[in-house]
Amino acid sequence: MTIDDEDFDPPPPHRPPFRRKRVLIPLALLVAILAIFLALRTSDTDRNAMIAKYGGPNAAFAAGPAGQRIHYRDQGKRDGAAIILLHGSNSSLHTWEPLVQRLGADYRVVTLDLPGHGLTGGTPDKDYGAAGMAAAVDVVAAKLGLDHFVLGGNSMGGWVAWRYALAQPGRIDALLLLDASGMPLRKGEKAPESNVGFRILQYPFGRWLATQITPRALVEQSLRGSVEKQAIVDDAMIDRYWELLRFPGNREATVLRARLDREPAMAARVGEIKAPTLILFGDKDRIINPSAAQTFHERMAGSEVVLLKNIGHLPMEEDPDATAAAIADFLTRRLVAPPPPDPETR
Repeated sequence: MTIDDEDFDPPPPHRPPFRRKRVLIPLALLVAILAIFLALRTSDTDRNAMIAKYGGPNAAFAAGPAGQRIHYRDQGKRDGAAIILLHGSNSSLHTWEPLVQRLGADYRVVTLDLPGHGLTGGTPDKDYGAAGMAAAVDVVAAKLGLDHFVLGGNSMGGWVAWRYALAQPGRIDALLLLDASGMPLRKGEKAPESNVGFRILQYPFGRWLATQITPRALVEQSLRGSVEKQAIVDDAMIDRYWELLRFPGNREATVLRARLDREPAMAARVGEIKAPTLILFGDKDRIINPSAAQTFHERMAGSEVVLLKNIGHLPMEEDPDATAAAIADFLTRRLVAPPPPDPETR
């Protein structure tokens, strides 16, 4: 029996090495990127564990008409003038505890976690603009039976505070703006340096990444970039910011807020606010130019300005003694509670 070579198909040609590399190298890179992503990806924290850790056994929540569940604290002198304080972006009501300790003997101090923050977390309506934040204030005020109050805020919370004062002037006895946002740059000014967290949120890919990867080291770097007094940034503070940022819904809310129109034209209306206003800034603020204090002051007749030396973006935590003293002095001189309503008109 003879075998004819034509009875067999010729062997397939060998794929040139460079063609194999064109396929294998991108595939290997893709696998490596995926492995790194999965290794770095940080999950949400557990809701109940966070409430137990940062709310305690007496954590209080107020239910709102849009399904909100607003975490709040009602502290201080129960029959004192009420002060409602609003924290800044990616912060929580814990930022006000140093002031609560110093003002609580004379004032009723109410703090809350705004929508998309702290133990409030994401809200069903996903309204993280001025209206949604103001609605949270109304929910807590209604829960506590407060129809008028002093309203204060830091950074984004300051922006919410002056927007609330424009929308509901009759409820505001006085306004406290601590390194508040919302004013335009002055002529010839450059935007402030900001911190690494806020810089990442300026880019679409950075916003997506922020919902997936939240390293503790990045949170620490952002905190340290926000304050002048580095000694206040300890492990407990870093853990609190890091863990609450990952509370369910908060990272998504952070990204949604970064894309919001902050309605800069509203800044021209701050002069309509007639409530006594204290404008308090740290002179080393790297998130909002301290000159914004002067812009607020020029636009708000009768307002007062206090600049704290060698203080950054969080005066209530960096120098709570000086901050509380300035607030107490201002309220002692300027706070005039509205007269009680006529019983016949109730």
